Amino acid sequence: MSTTDTVASDVMASAAALLNDAAQDTYTNPVCIPYLKIACDELQEQCQLFNIPSTNKTSAIISVDSGVNRITSVDDPTAGIPHYPDDLVEIQQLWERQTGTEQAFVPMTKFEFIPHQWETAPPIEMLLAWVWIDQEIRFSNEGSNQNNDVKIDYIKTLFPQPITSNTVLGIINSKTFLSYRTAALLASFSGENPTRAEELNANAALAMDRLLGVGVKGKQSIMTRRRPFMASYKSRMRNW
Repeated sequence: MSTTDTVASDVMASAAALLNDAAQDTYTNPVCIPYLKIACDELQEQCQLFNIPSTNKTSAIISVDSGVNRITSVDDPTAGIPHYPDDLVEIQQLWERQTGTEQAFVPMTKFEFIPHQWETAPPIEMLLAWVWIDQEIRFSNEGSNQNNDVKIDYIKTLFPQPITSNTVLGIINSKTFLSYRTAALLASFSGENPTRAEELNANAALAMDRLLGVGVKGKQSIMTRRRPFMASYKSRMRNW
């Protein structure tokens, strides 16, 4: 089994063994699953916070028709409005090109708010800029005057929902943390054994440090250019 093929039932068996119940007579899978879900949520949030490579994803092409000024969640029933992926957590970069061409995608500029001088400006061929407001990606009020393709680089969710005994938890090196943390939660809230929970949590913290350390170390060789610390860069239509 590869390190990306960890199955939820294996994690729960390990957690039970850490609680001296290798046969899972007490800590059966149905008992363990609620605590495994909590451990998965914690791991997911930490991986997203540190933006380990496993959280990175690029969307398929999203078609934004002329006059459309936003991209919304899949829960928005408005006809004709495109949706961003349902596993999106945090946007890192938007890219665009004219629909129907083989042009290279060009980066768009993020603003905190759409510049007010654009409110009455006529639309042009490109969207150019975007903002994130009310969990929507918004463009200028009128959108563009042609159809454009948009791609999103983003931080994604890691684990499928719902989690069952057969769910594959495909995050490299996740089994050790999930086993210790699930066992710690069971010891604390099911077994009411704070001493055992403290020991297990200490091991879970070490496992988390190793998992995040490997992910962050792999990004240290990536060349990046920092944005300058000045408010004026937001007003310039350039990318750093």
